[in-house]
Amino acid sequence: MDTAPHAWPDLEELPCMVLRLTPECVVLQGNRAFVDFSGAGSARDAGLLWQALLGPESRATLATRLIGREDFALNLRMQCAPQSTGGPCWLDLEARWLPAPGHYLCVLHDVTDSRRAELSARARADQFQLLADNVPVLIAYYQASTLRCLFANKRYAQTFGWDEQSIVGHTVSEIIGEPAARLIQPQVDRVLRERRGASYERELIGPDGERRWIEVNLLPHVVNEGDATAAFVLISDITKHRLAEQSVRESEERLAKFMQASAEGIVFHKDGVITDANPPALALIGYTLDELKGRKTLDFIAPDQLARAAATQSAGAEITYESVALHKDGGRIPVEFTVRTMLRNGERMRMTLVRDLRDRLAAQDRIHHLAHHDALTQLPNRMSFMETLEHRITGARSSDSQLALLFIDLDHFKRVNDSLGHLIGDTLLQTVAQRIIQSLRSTDLVARFGGDEFIVLLPGVLQRADVEEATQKLLAAIEVPVNADGRLISVTPSVGISMFPHDGQTADELIKNADTAMYLAKARGRANYQFFTPAMARSAYAALVMESQMTQALERSEFVLHFQPQVRSHDGVLVGVEALIRWNHPERGLLMPDHFIPLAEQQRLMLPIGQWVLRDALRCARRWHESGISSVPVAVNLSSVQFQTVGFIQLIADMLQEEGVPGDCLELELTERMLMDDLGEVKTRLGELKAMGIRISVDDFGTGYSSLGHLKELPIDKMKIDRSFVKDLPDEHDSAAIARAIVQLARSLDITVIAEGVETIAQQEFLTRLGCDELQGELVSAPLPAAAFEAWAIALAGPALV
Repeated sequence: MDTAPHAWPDLEELPCMVLRLTPECVVLQGNRAFVDFSGAGSARDAGLLWQALLGPESRATLATRLIGREDFALNLRMQCAPQSTGGPCWLDLEARWLPAPGHYLCVLHDVTDSRRAELSARARADQFQLLADNVPVLIAYYQASTLRCLFANKRYAQTFGWDEQSIVGHTVSEIIGEPAARLIQPQVDRVLRERRGASYERELIGPDGERRWIEVNLLPHVVNEGDATAAFVLISDITKHRLAEQSVRESEERLAKFMQASAEGIVFHKDGVITDANPPALALIGYTLDELKGRKTLDFIAPDQLARAAATQSAGAEITYESVALHKDGGRIPVEFTVRTMLRNGERMRMTLVRDLRDRLAAQDRIHHLAHHDALTQLPNRMSFMETLEHRITGARSSDSQLALLFIDLDHFKRVNDSLGHLIGDTLLQTVAQRIIQSLRSTDLVARFGGDEFIVLLPGVLQRADVEEATQKLLAAIEVPVNADGRLISVTPSVGISMFPHDGQTADELIKNADTAMYLAKARGRANYQFFTPAMARSAYAALVMESQMTQALERSEFVLHFQPQVRSHDGVLVGVEALIRWNHPERGLLMPDHFIPLAEQQRLMLPIGQWVLRDALRCARRWHESGISSVPVAVNLSSVQFQTVGFIQLIADMLQEEGVPGDCLELELTERMLMDDLGEVKTRLGELKAMGIRISVDDFGTGYSSLGHLKELPIDKMKIDRSFVKDLPDEHDSAAIARAIVQLARSLDITVIAEGVETIAQQEFLTRLGCDELQGELVSAPLPAAAFEAWAIALAGPALV
């Protein structure tokens, strides 16, 4: 078969989506249907979005099949473009491997509707057979003058007993048989004569004798508005649909029998008017069928549930939801409605399954009570109390009010259990629980935390004296001897108290601090209470110390720069170097940036530290340039605080002039997130930096949410693949796909791409094959002090610099 480009039809004529793909999944060409489906503005953008839209499993399967360089068919799951459904889509892809040009010709059909229809059919009736979720498509291309086949995909050829090579050159009658050719000839003549598409259905007997139904679409190929030179043939096998229709018809009788046999209530209604109901539905609400038929379904819904039921009915939604039905005697019956739309006796009806929820709800209430209450005392348990406490804290915070938390532990309770037995102990706990409840206000909350521990929440307290009064009342009530099986038993409580917001901002903090205070009460003789007294916050003190030390570090020149080389991927030539700050701490040794930079950014120390980094990096760049060691730019990371500071651009210009360094010796790295704040302002600032000759790099690319349109607007020279994607290469499919997409994106925007964190030869080889321009990481070199980097650069350059 002739596979030269001139022999191929114009893919734009096809109503389906058609692609040309390389074995690396790069889109060489996509027709308008594909561009429109992807939601991109152009074929190039559609190609870039292609892999990003694919689901992970489909992307991995497609990549595996493409490597095989052979024909295949595949069902793909994708994310629909935002302007369409915005949800998952399914496509049938048929790929034909074209060896001469070395790529695939792929036809894609959107089978989302059929897939969703099949899923909906399965939900409507359990007894229905599932329809096939994939509609195969056959494609062929015939010459108009001779009706000889110029191209056919594998499925088309095999359907008629050929393969995709041997079928080429044969006539329609030779391929599908003389009787079938005579049958469709009027359709072919009309398509070629009127130069308009046509579609029809017919039966097909395959080489295996199997009878099938097919839907055929004929599309003329018209060149320069002249005569049709050829025609496309697109065939969909609709056998399963025809068989499904027959199955639906046959199932109507089974459905009628099912209605009578079902234990669930079933009601049929049309336009909200009841047409039929089975005996369980009648028994549930106490009516006869004659009393129901002709009445509106909403007449049997409780008034407080009418709005939702009416909305569901009006929307025609297929949904399962809980509601309340009305019995004939006026009683309320909790029910679950499962509403479906279906054909019955040839009419489109609504079917509602009605399930009585009374037993289930009673069981759920019991389970909920057991899950949230202590079985012995019937008080809320720990989990329930924690949920309530979180809500009360939120409310107190919004109303600027106080809460008091009392942690109560019974003194020497273990002795009661050990000496008198657990039954006596349980009686004691039940009595104490009731006494606590009786001593509290209705708005207070008490829970059993476990063992002999109780916890009390006092909301809306005005002052400490109110808490003391309530606590003393509790102590007095609990200390009264308990008559347990004829024995008087006395127990005393130790109580710890914490206050919101003074002693904690979260439930865990308040409980922990109240528990600490309770142990202090026990240590002070038991049978008393103690308020929590927080010590100096060690974390705040440590941060204060480090802030002071960083200020001194600038004065004492304790900060140093280490330099990590950046090399060209294919030959290892040095193309850049990144300056990385370190802190020679006098007590803790050499500290990495993550130990102090976050605090520096919080305390605005990032501005003086960032200025020091820039100035020292420029001095190193000048020294290396003058000595001939290196003329590559030095990359410096910018913080958001620096970039957004008023006067930052002028500061850079002044530094370059003061240090005598041209702008092309400096590269500034900005995070992806920094580019998203204010596009107009960011674009202006970057333009001013570019005017000085400074290179702009996007650091950690792929971890933010910048859009393609956003990036196209900005004068970016380089983007860096984040180490989080590089570390799992080349084995992790998602990381590989992301890296590949970034490289392709960078190439399309004429931007250099560099990968950081390259540590293995396998990563290096994969990224090099991918087309990544530059590499940085431990495999090349660890970050080095200035002197060590100079030695490294001299060694790399060879004898010329010695």
